[in-house]
Amino acid sequence: MTKTELIETLRKETGLRKTKATEVVELFFDELSNALAAGDRVEIRGLCSIFVKDYGDYAGRNPKTGESIQVGPKKLPCFRCGKELKERVDHK
Repeated sequence: MTKTELIETLRKETGLRKTKATEVVELFFDELSNALAAGDRVEIRGLCSIFVKDYGDYAGRNPKTGESIQVGPKKLPCFRCGKELKERVDHK
């Protein structure tokens, strides 16, 4: 499902105008992104939790040349599936 499809579903299910449905979806994703950028954990009960994981610097290898390089520290968002979603996807 794409963001456009999500907006269309919201519009059909709630009767909102497309512009309002777009605002709602954009607001949701903006706030989710802002929370993660601030280092907060986002938890949607029954669906998932999303958190930022810190990785320290480490020695990597350039796969093309085989040369050893130093990779700096970074932060990556991580997704953890909720129990209800796991069961729904697994059809149990």
